[in-house]
Amino acid sequence: MTLYSCCLILLLFTWNTAAYGPNQRAQKKGDIILGGLFPIHFGVAAKDQDLKSRPESVECIRYNFRGFRWLQAMIFAIEEINSSPTLLPNMTLGYRIFDTCNTVSKALEATLSFVAQNKIDSLNLDEFCNCSEHIPSTIAVVGATGSGVSTAVANLLGLFYIPQVSYASSSRLLSNKNQFKSFLRTIPNDEHQATAMADIIEYFRWNWVGTIAADDDYGRPGIEKFREEAEERDICIDFSELISQYSDEEEIQQVVEVIQNSTARVIVVFSSGPDLEPLIKEIVRRNITGKIWLASEAWASSSLIAMPEFFRVIGSTIGFALKAGQIPGFREFLQKVHPKKSTNNGFAKEFWEETFNCYLPDGSKNSPASTSFHKGHEEGLGAGNGTSAFRPPCTGNENITSVETPYLDYTHLRISYNVYLAVYSIAHALQDIYTCTPGKGLFTNGSCADIKKVEAWQVLKHLRHLNFTNNMGEQVDFDEFGDLVGNYSIINWHLSPEDGSVVFEEVGHYNVYAKKGERLFINENKILWGGFSKEVPFSNCSRDCLPGTRKGIIEGEPTCCFECVDCPDGEYSDETDASACDKCPEDYWSNENHTSCIPKQIEFLAWTEPFGIALTLFAVLGIFLTSFVLGVFTKFRNTPIVKATNRELSYLLLFSLLCCFSSSLFFIGEPQNWTCRLRQPAFGISFVLCISCILVKTNRVLLVFEAKIPTSLHRKWWGLNLQFLLVFLCTFVQIVICVIWLYTAPPSSYRNHELEDEIIFITCHEGSLMALGFLIGYTCLLAAICFFFAFKSRKLPENFNEAKFITFSMLIFFIVWISFIPAYASTYGKFVSAVEVIAILAASFGLLACIFFNKVYIILFKPSRNTIEEVRCSTAAHAFKVAARATLRRSNVSRKRSNSLGGSTGSTPSSSISSKSNHEDPFPLPASAERQRQQQRGCKQKVSFGSGTVTLSLSFEEPQKNAMANRNAKRRNSLEAQNSDDSLMRHRALLPLQINEPLGAESSFQAASSPETSSQESVAGDNKEEVPSPEAEPSLQSANSRNFIGTGGGSVTENTIHS
Repeated sequence: MTLYSCCLILLLFTWNTAAYGPNQRAQKKGDIILGGLFPIHFGVAAKDQDLKSRPESVECIRYNFRGFRWLQAMIFAIEEINSSPTLLPNMTLGYRIFDTCNTVSKALEATLSFVAQNKIDSLNLDEFCNCSEHIPSTIAVVGATGSGVSTAVANLLGLFYIPQVSYASSSRLLSNKNQFKSFLRTIPNDEHQATAMADIIEYFRWNWVGTIAADDDYGRPGIEKFREEAEERDICIDFSELISQYSDEEEIQQVVEVIQNSTARVIVVFSSGPDLEPLIKEIVRRNITGKIWLASEAWASSSLIAMPEFFRVIGSTIGFALKAGQIPGFREFLQKVHPKKSTNNGFAKEFWEETFNCYLPDGSKNSPASTSFHKGHEEGLGAGNGTSAFRPPCTGNENITSVETPYLDYTHLRISYNVYLAVYSIAHALQDIYTCTPGKGLFTNGSCADIKKVEAWQVLKHLRHLNFTNNMGEQVDFDEFGDLVGNYSIINWHLSPEDGSVVFEEVGHYNVYAKKGERLFINENKILWGGFSKEVPFSNCSRDCLPGTRKGIIEGEPTCCFECVDCPDGEYSDETDASACDKCPEDYWSNENHTSCIPKQIEFLAWTEPFGIALTLFAVLGIFLTSFVLGVFTKFRNTPIVKATNRELSYLLLFSLLCCFSSSLFFIGEPQNWTCRLRQPAFGISFVLCISCILVKTNRVLLVFEAKIPTSLHRKWWGLNLQFLLVFLCTFVQIVICVIWLYTAPPSSYRNHELEDEIIFITCHEGSLMALGFLIGYTCLLAAICFFFAFKSRKLPENFNEAKFITFSMLIFFIVWISFIPAYASTYGKFVSAVEVIAILAASFGLLACIFFNKVYIILFKPSRNTIEEVRCSTAAHAFKVAARATLRRSNVSRKRSNSLGGSTGSTPSSSISSKSNHEDPFPLPASAERQRQQQRGCKQKVSFGSGTVTLSLSFEEPQKNAMANRNAKRRNSLEAQNSDDSLMRHRALLPLQINEPLGAESSFQAASSPETSSQESVAGDNKEEVPSPEAEPSLQSANSRNFIGTGGGSVTENTIHS
């Protein structure tokens, strides 16, 4: 069985050696052999194998000058290592390098050569085979180029754990160590390149792109990673196509149609140069311009694509290139190449012929290899550098530097440096084996490998733990996936003004070590779009949305196809093409264009605005008028009309009105916490104090004039101290309400953002609307009670009768505060405070005007009415009217009773009582009587009713006549006591009052009457200043002669006779 396996392997090796003749490999002996796989040709010739004869090896066509330069880099590195005294001393590296022709089949064909030799060595068949020229095993392979080729090679080499170090295969699939156990590379993973492509598109604010990928293990994974990155950045892909160098013409036409009809101007291409070339040629033929090509590293600097005749179509290419390295002495080495000198390099001859477009004759023209070689040129090199099938012979003296080819383009050594680095990586791994100290090795029990009998798997182990510094001072070590992390240069294609060739201008870089967001750098000033323009092309599905707008989704379209929608109020966008509008901060609002946020307008009832000024002026006017009234009352405090209005309570009432007007000022200005907590209690307590004063005044007068029998209890109740106590108690209830309110839910300043979008209303949050309701409700309750007493007191004497004015003021008060409730509920912002200020001012002016303006008018402009006679006259008239009404009612009852007894009917007169006070007699008097009358002070009161009129004439004499008046009054009372009940009531109705008190004593008016007639006591009572003292009054006396004229329309007249 072993012999059978040996024979099979020998057959494979023999076949493999025959397929690769001397002109198709580069080989050199050494102690340790390194394998190499390079694309010396771009492809193979298409040939139909009909199998009528033995199949021949596929011919490689289209010479690749860059591939030959990469091969030269490997040879240069090996020779440099062999000449190094420190790296692998006493050891010689050899090489076996094959052409992959950029295809998987040719690459596997070469790989079988490496595997077969290693297998023969592992079988130890020297005793069976007499091999005169033993070739050592290949312990590592440098290559291959394309990711698809490397994938196939890695699968085969991985079976035997032969390390493979690629210099150009960047597919992220190759990082899978479970599948590709022995694969390593000196080029970064495509994952970083796909991310960099997405970053560039985002940088230029493009969002509408197309993608093209090679249909292999390089293009498909790369473009898939790009799709993932694009989706994260909201980049939409209009189309996605796969291409190959072996695609037929119809497939190429379809892809070109898609590109031509697409609105996307940016096209991302993950492909190699050979795979992309057919597509670019068709695009050039159709002259499809205006596209921006984003090139992956595999074709960004490809000599197949970067051609002047293609520049008008792909001149806007931006691509990625590996970081360039430095190889000292490499330039000179490249220039020394010559077919006769490079005896170990079988590719030098073809290179020379392709460079100078000639052929080198050899001694074996009829050899199969030579025939095959020239046949390949004749059939397939029409697309290469040759211009015809026939070439002149080469002289061998041609100058290599006189011809411009990619071979001598060593200005940016990228792939060449990766090859150089790959060779040195293997050399350093061998150096680690060479210098290994037993006990510190990487193998079992710290053992070391024998450098003279080293095996491939041992080299692989050391490569995985490799760590060295390259010639550029950079640290080199492979990660757990066998990758080297590197950076990219970003290049832009320019057309050289000197020779018209395509040059690669470096315009930026991508640093994979930097943190996200800082990896990409682009110098836009160096970029030329289309070879001449500086303006960045537009490649978006929709036009950019300007600041102040956002992208709106269009149903059925990709997210990149949108319509621009204005930002709603309160939101803004300050960038172009914003996906969403940002909300302004709470205290800000969007400007008119929605491009930024501006501070919201802050609004409150300010002192400086016209409305605030007007309310302030009215409040100040109220304070001034109240102060003026208080000054008038203070100056005329001893006048009868001031005394009759309960002077002390009037002062307190005016003070409360001052507080009412002043409290309105707390509602103006920017609300602060302290003003919010002070204004409602100040308003509520001030008004309750005011209403309490009015209530006590009104109730006191009413009790005085309606008291049936004046008692000491009445006098005590009517006392001044008790009046103030009642005012205090009423006000104290409001104070308690305010204290509870401020303790449980204190008001505070509040910035209201909800009422209007663009305005912040600074208002007072009342804390508890229930507490505010209690405060206003209690005030209105007191006002209602006051209104009741005022209405009941409306017929009291005019001098005491403030009731009708209080009634009017209470009506105004109720109208104001009833109107306040809906107005308060329907307004907002600063107008809430304004409504309350207006209500406070209106109620305060109503109280001030109705209660005090009439008195001030009399005091200042009608001093004749501010006399003690006027007060007494009014009081007496009231008593007479009360008695007259009682008499009339009694008379009507008696008349009805008598008519009922007599069988006759009579009409009941409807009485109408009117009181008139004046200082003129209704009838003219003689001159002497007139003079006498002027010396007296008196008044006349006339009572009219349905069947007659009663006129009462009263006169007041000087104090010296008081004694006589008192005696007459006593005599009159004695006479009245002796009359019958019916006469008694009539007489009492006509006797209004009696004042018979000494100075300083309590004054009283007495009138005997029926039960309906009340005994009237002086309003002064205990308060001597409310009604003028009797000492200052003349005696009141009524005559004892009366005439009564019958009831059917007659008149009853009483004449007052002065004693």
